[in-house]
Order: sequence, then C-alpha cells, then structure tokens
Amino acid sequence: MGDAAGRTPPKPTAALYIVATPIGNARDITLRALDILGAADVIAAEDTRSARRLMEIHGVALADRPILAYHDHNGPAVRPRLLAALSEGRSVAYVSDAGTPMVADPGFVLAREAIAAGHRVEAVPGASAVLAALTVSGLPTDRFLFAGFAPAQAGARRRFLEGLRDIEATLVIYETPRRLKSFLKDAVAVLGPDRQAAVCRELTKRFEEVRRMPLQDLLGGVEEMVAKGECVVVVDRAEAAGRPRDPAEIGRHLAAALQRASFKDAVRDVSESLGIPRREVYQIGLRMQGHADEEN
Repeated sequence: MGDAAGRTPPKPTAALYIVATPIGNARDITLRALDILGAADVIAAEDTRSARRLMEIHGVALADRPILAYHDHNGPAVRPRLLAALSEGRSVAYVSDAGTPMVADPGFVLAREAIAAGHRVEAVPGASAVLAALTVSGLPTDRFLFAGFAPAQAGARRRFLEGLRDIEATLVIYETPRRLKSFLKDAVAVLGPDRQAAVCRELTKRFEEVRRMPLQDLLGGVEEMVAKGECVVVVDRAEAAGRPRDPAEIGRHLAAALQRASFKDAVRDVSESLGIPRREVYQIGLRMQGHADEEN
C-alpha cells in the first residue's frame, strides 16, 4: 500500500486517529495524515466519496481495507463496529468531509466512547476553517470563541448573538451564503454596527474572498458577495465595562463612523456604542484630524 512517491507508510499502532483533511485545497494535507490513511486497518469517513477522492489525488491505495461511512445519522449503528476493531487491536482513521473532525463535524461521540473504553485516541492535526479565518481576519487571536453555526430561525439567531455579545474574545461563527445577509442584519442589531468583523468565503480555494470592515458595512456590501461556498464570520471581541480602551481601537471605530456621518455625529455614535465618555472620543478625533492635516 505505497503512496504516489513509492513510500510504504509505517504501520500505525492500534488507536483511533482523528485525521484533519483539507478545507478546499487538496495539497493542504500533512505527510503524517497520508501515512495514516495509507496504512490504517479501517477508515471511517463522514463522506466516503470525498475520502476516496482525496486518497486518489494523493495516490493512496485503499486496497482491500474497509472504508465505512460514519456520520450523524448512522453513528449509533456504525460505532460498535469501529469500537470492535479497536478492541481487536486494529487502527482506525476517522476523517470528516473537510477540515478537522469534531469542529462542527461528527466524531465527538465516537472519540468519547473510544476513550471511555480505554482505547488510545490520537490527533493528526491539519487544516481548520476556524484557524484559517482567524489567521486572515486581522482581528485578535490571543483569545477566541468558536460558536459553530448560527441558528437558522431569526428569533433563535438573535438569542444566540445576545449570548455572545459581551464575551471578551474574538468570535468565530460558521454561516451559509444563503443566510449570510440575515445573520449580518441581526449581528448589526445585537452586536452593534461598528463592531469590526470579517467575512471569509471559500478559504484556501481559487476564489477565496475576505472582507474586513464594521458589521454595518459588511451588511451594506453583502449583495456583492458571490452566494457560493461556506462562510466563516469573525467578529471582534466585546470590551469589559470600565476597562481602559486602546486609543488606536477607538480611532478605528471613529474612522469607520466618519465614513457615513459628520464628525459630531460620529463622535456621539462611537461614544454610545462603546460606552465611553464623548470627550475622550472627541479628543482622539481631534488628534486624528491633526495627523491628517500634517500629512497633507
């Protein structure tokens, strides 16, 4: 069972291997992942067609090894077979349709039951839409919260956003292109129009698109986005009440507000949305204007 380079991958020890796969670009797979896919005794996949195609692209032969469909709908029926293979001392590789299993993908119950039964569980890390979006968003990455998919229904979606509004961490949310406009509309209403955000679409693919601007501006330009491919929305963190704010951050909010309002109105809007004294925003605005005059 050699790969395209003619290598024979080492035989993995008995364990459940959680294998990350590319989120778009087939070359974004690790050598270790190819080794595991090339030598595991059993392969379980959320979508066996996607798994077979990925293996074919990289010249990984399936040979006579079983490849089992494992997803949310058939999990209770297939898990006993996978756990039995582990009990027999065989290696099992589990791959999701794309990205890292168990990050908004099936696999959690399988891993939990394998751990409970005393089996070894190993991560074979790789691509993740969450980390890819954070990387290109331009927003803080030192603390973030992955919130998964937003609810489809408007009322539930607003409650979902209300629960995230005051969290002091960058928010990462999955959304479908069809619901992106509705999501952004609710995000503006709940999180505020000036909250910095990024919409990342078709990450790692040929038509990758990343738009970075306040939520209100993202909503205003949503019709221009191609309604295709999965979207990751990254939203700047909330600020702790009473905590001193970075003047540069206030300046960014003020610059965004000045795109659509007069100086006076922009100062008022930023003061109200950030909950800080209007005089503080006003002074920062004056300094910004002074720098602009010096540059001119």
